[in-house]
Amino acid sequence: MNASLPPTSAGPAPGLDEEAVRRLVHLFYERVHKDPVLGPIFSGRIAPDAWPVHLAKMCDFWSSVLLKSGRYEGRPLPPHLALGSDAGDAQFARWLALFRPTALEVLPPDAAQAAIAHAERMAHSFRLAIGFHSGEDITRMPPLR
Repeated sequence: MNASLPPTSAGPAPGLDEEAVRRLVHLFYERVHKDPVLGPIFSGRIAPDAWPVHLAKMCDFWSSVLLKSGRYEGRPLPPHLALGSDAGDAQFARWLALFRPTALEVLPPDAAQAAIAHAERMAHSFRLAIGFHSGEDITRMPPLR
């Protein structure tokens, strides 16, 4: 074993399974749909009859992230790049402000913290990519809080 390599993840947090991921995704997007900031963004891009497909895709995504299931096959960044000004700091901060309490409500504590950490890293990574693609100076872009 090479001591210089970082440790690998020990797997999903206790109490985290496909049903927990499904509850997280469905409750979170129910809240997003009702949110005055995020709701119009999603409603403007996802037709009412397309929500079940979107939710299934998000369940696959979060299952892959949190359970390492490999179910998600796609590239999450391009749809976010296409949002333009609808994917700014305020929107990502609001997304996290809805995600954090939903994860804490639905998941066991360790699993919630793992999900929140993934969401925070993802939001920052997407913001960096969007800023880079729009020509912003991203060298001093702090993570959202």
